[in-house]
Amino acid sequence: MPRNEFKQRRKRLMRLMPKGSVAIIASAAPSIRNRDVEYPFRQDSDFYYLTGFNEHDSIAVLAPGRKQGEYVVFCREHDEKLAVWVGRNAGLEGAREGYGADEALPIGELQKALPDLIENRERVYFAIGRDDDLDRHVMAAVNAVRAKARAGVRAPFEFVALEHLLHELRLVKSTAEIKTMRRAAEVSVAAHKRAMRACRPGRYEYEIEAELVHEFTRHGLRSQAYPCIVAGGENACVLHYTDNRDPLRDGDLLLIDAGAEHDNYAADITRTFPVNGRFSDPQRSLYELVLEAQMAAIKSVKPGNHWNDPHDTAVRVLTKGLVSLGLLEGKVNALIKDEAYKRFYMHRTGHWLGMDVHDVGDYRTDDAWRPFEPGMVLTVEPGLYVPADCTDVDPRWRGIGIRIEDDVLVTEKGHEVLTGAAPKAVDEIEAFMHS
Repeated sequence: MPRNEFKQRRKRLMRLMPKGSVAIIASAAPSIRNRDVEYPFRQDSDFYYLTGFNEHDSIAVLAPGRKQGEYVVFCREHDEKLAVWVGRNAGLEGAREGYGADEALPIGELQKALPDLIENRERVYFAIGRDDDLDRHVMAAVNAVRAKARAGVRAPFEFVALEHLLHELRLVKSTAEIKTMRRAAEVSVAAHKRAMRACRPGRYEYEIEAELVHEFTRHGLRSQAYPCIVAGGENACVLHYTDNRDPLRDGDLLLIDAGAEHDNYAADITRTFPVNGRFSDPQRSLYELVLEAQMAAIKSVKPGNHWNDPHDTAVRVLTKGLVSLGLLEGKVNALIKDEAYKRFYMHRTGHWLGMDVHDVGDYRTDDAWRPFEPGMVLTVEPGLYVPADCTDVDPRWRGIGIRIEDDVLVTEKGHEVLTGAAPKAVDEIEAFMHS
């Protein structure tokens, strides 16, 4: 991501902040996996969005109008001895020269320096209640300023959650962000194709997971956007199945929900296909119904339409199809009103996508579903799930779980499916798996 991208983001946020405001953003903390082993570090999305700085023990302060510099970073100083063990960190000089900080101070000086940055400011923006350490630092700084009241110094009197301003910025993606997400999508599509080619009866779910991770990694994308779901047969009826340990059986479907992360931006794709490369008649019937629902839902993604339009569209198609197949009985409108479809389709049709796989941004504004705008990215992912123990339906449907998911960019004239190169039509899947 170009460094100027982060600078422009900071400028946009500061323009949204009322006069007399200051914003304080904390990095993620290291997380212990077990004993003295840490999980791979993943930066806090809000912090990274504004700074591009990929180190823990860091605090960014945005102080609009500050003469000594509006962008201040507190971070670890460079330590040559520590560098031998874990590699070099940016240090104070790197924070200034490499990441555009106007001023960089040791993180150990935060308690001493923070009061000066907030004094005579009216309001403080920060992630209230999300980070105990940050809460304590902010309150300690406020109390230190209050103690100087007799000297004519004013302390902030308003504390505002930063998310409302920042997450609105994150919701609409820039050209650079869309380019990054295209790359995450491209590699994720390649991984799904690799998984289809590797799939056959007798292999295990974890073997297919290994194919996905291999494809991510060989393209330099070493982080998954979320744990891979590789669910064969009735495991696909568990929405967030991640055990990935069972054998793949001839005649079953395999549902894969997996995406890579590129420069902290996620892809999110689901494909469902036959383990042996050929759909049975019941599998084909349910699959083509889900695909019809997805295509109709994607068609409704365009400026002027609203967030819930794809979901409403998918629900109507699925409910009508379930009646035709005999899985539901009754009038379509009444079944939708009573939410009878939720027995087989219990989740929403999508979510925002970006730096987080379930990305930030309000779904409703002014008590109404949010209208789509160019630059928004969302998933469209209808599904149908008939558990094996669903004994009151025809046995041919039991144990079938299907979901089809793509990443969709809202454009000026409509939409673009970023992940459309992953096969999903029945004939396309069968031809690809047997090619």
